[in-house]
Amino acid sequence: MKYIYILLPLVFIGIYAFKSSKVKLTTNKTNLYDFVVTDLQGNDFDFSTLKGKKVMIVNTASKCGLTPQYKQLQEIYTQYKDLHNFVIVGFPSNDFLFQEPGDNQQIEEFCQLNYGVTFPMMSKVDVKGKKQAEIYQFLTHKKLNGFKDSKVKWNFQKYLIGRDGKLEQIINPKTKPNDSSIISWITD
Repeated sequence: MKYIYILLPLVFIGIYAFKSSKVKLTTNKTNLYDFVVTDLQGNDFDFSTLKGKKVMIVNTASKCGLTPQYKQLQEIYTQYKDLHNFVIVGFPSNDFLFQEPGDNQQIEEFCQLNYGVTFPMMSKVDVKGKKQAEIYQFLTHKKLNGFKDSKVKWNFQKYLIGRDGKLEQIINPKTKPNDSSIISWITD
């Protein structure tokens, strides 16, 4: 029995190390507007359609302690999308303790039913590790984003992109979407 207590943490460390392994960059894109991704319905979502808008990109999960942030995300999206030309783009991810196990249809139903999400939601992606989505390579590597290197620490980390398509701020997952620093950035 004592071996289980020793081996179990090692298994989790091994899984985390595997998912966190160094990313080999597969993109050389240096502006948000260069990306085309797939939304939850399987349609192309071209970021160039967001030129001139402030954009918050957030990785989401439906079974996380931070999942209630969907409510604040929807509230600020509703309040500022037209008045301040602001958009939120969600990227579901299962990279943190398997907290987004659903498929795209289940994720869409969860978001609609529980939080009335109307902001664009993309297909589930990896936000870290060897299979990291190209858009997250851009967001996390200074070589591409021109701002700073970062790691996605947990679900609901927020990346704030200026009207020029350049990364401007990285917000901690625990910081609520309606935090005054984020609202100031949106309305500035």
